[in-house]
Amino acid sequence: MRRPTFQRLLAILAGAAALTSTGCGVVARGVDRAAQEVMQIGHVGRMGKLTPKELDWAKTAWKYIENNTVPATGLVNSVDKVPTTTVWQIGDYLAALVAANQLGLIDLLEFDRRVSKLLDFLNNMPLSNLALPNRVYNTQNGLMVNFSNQPADIGWSAIEIGRLLTWMKIAGQRYPHLREYFDKVVLRWNFCPVIDDCGVLFGTGNKAGRTSPAQEGRLGYLQYASAGFAAWGFETRKSAVTAPWEAVDVMGIKLQVDARDDRVTGEIAPVVTMPYVLLGIEFGWDYPRDPKHLGNRQESDTLRKLTEDIIKIQELRYQKQGVLTARTDHPVQKPPFFVHDTIFSSGYAWNTLSDQGKQVDGMSMVATKAVFGMWVLSRTPYTDRLLLAVEALHQKEKGWFEGRYEASGGYEDLLTLSTNAFVLQALLYKVQGRQYPKQSQIGYFGHTLSDQFNRPQRCFPVERPVCTAPTTTDGRSFLR
Repeated sequence: MRRPTFQRLLAILAGAAALTSTGCGVVARGVDRAAQEVMQIGHVGRMGKLTPKELDWAKTAWKYIENNTVPATGLVNSVDKVPTTTVWQIGDYLAALVAANQLGLIDLLEFDRRVSKLLDFLNNMPLSNLALPNRVYNTQNGLMVNFSNQPADIGWSAIEIGRLLTWMKIAGQRYPHLREYFDKVVLRWNFCPVIDDCGVLFGTGNKAGRTSPAQEGRLGYLQYASAGFAAWGFETRKSAVTAPWEAVDVMGIKLQVDARDDRVTGEIAPVVTMPYVLLGIEFGWDYPRDPKHLGNRQESDTLRKLTEDIIKIQELRYQKQGVLTARTDHPVQKPPFFVHDTIFSSGYAWNTLSDQGKQVDGMSMVATKAVFGMWVLSRTPYTDRLLLAVEALHQKEKGWFEGRYEASGGYEDLLTLSTNAFVLQALLYKVQGRQYPKQSQIGYFGHTLSDQFNRPQRCFPVERPVCTAPTTTDGRSFLR
């Protein structure tokens, strides 16, 4: 998983130019290939056009979106035929839309029609505490609901908001004619309660009808969400850093894990595959930065190394124990309905836990989305084998299933937006590389905030004092 060197780039271009004496068709193919490789500098894993089989995989994933789009609101059900969605899954839908258009599954007209309907919802959606997106919405009427789909304001999740921020920025940059409208969505929100001046993220719980803020996020998803806030100019040094952490031995590899004790904090800190995969596929492990400041190369290298370790550890488990492994958090169709299928958590490797931190036997899974993430980022015989294990886990007219149980080999035939959207994302990465643009263009958002006499006064980046926290840590100084 090394970056292509500058010398290799020159060799690619020189090789393409040298083909000029062998015929125009060969020249064109050589130049096309060189241009593709230039576009994907820093790309790791699989690269190139989709094969006919891979294109069919993409069409299957898109079928889930078609089957679960609600015309009245433009939202997509988070689970097949279940009329709710979360803020994270609205981000999933945007990712799926961009991928479907870029891969040629839908034309620009269909893309624009769907995105415009979604933008209309986002610019008019009711907000929790009149500040930020509620955790859950009803897809049929667009109202705030709880997890039982009953009308309720249950507060917000900073982690889920971070994903939606990421994909509104990516979509706005890739489709400049829509950028203004994504900017206006963000300008509606009040960021005072969700992120502090140095980037600590706060979500809310709801007890007895009252929302209460609490620091949100653990190593992995915390860094992923902070990148979404950074994309809009927020200072995130206190969430982007990987502290506090400690190293534990898993399959002979020293793996960094979150050092906070869940018995003290009341929040588990699972190590799962997906946040690191998302950081690689979407950002190339590079945090969005203000162009006036250099990014912290060490942060990016650390997250990239973590991803490589997480993939390698799961391969070593297969080599040493014969257990195909691709673990992440995922829903299931029976209690507890959502599990954290971990590489390490609560002091042990290969723990599978409920949201409450209780062990749940028999719920470990070769997760479809984790497989596609590992397969596209790491081109090895092991990830080829993983893909074979889930390749049949779909129905062409419905979409991709969640995965295959480790214990029995049986399918978890639940159909979800997150898994199907990520299959599209992974295949788009194979074709184009990282999904967040390396350079961001100023738009309505930037122009609005540049007017110092007419700013929204809702704690946007330019409205905050400068963070004075250190930019490096000893591994234990932040978020204790």
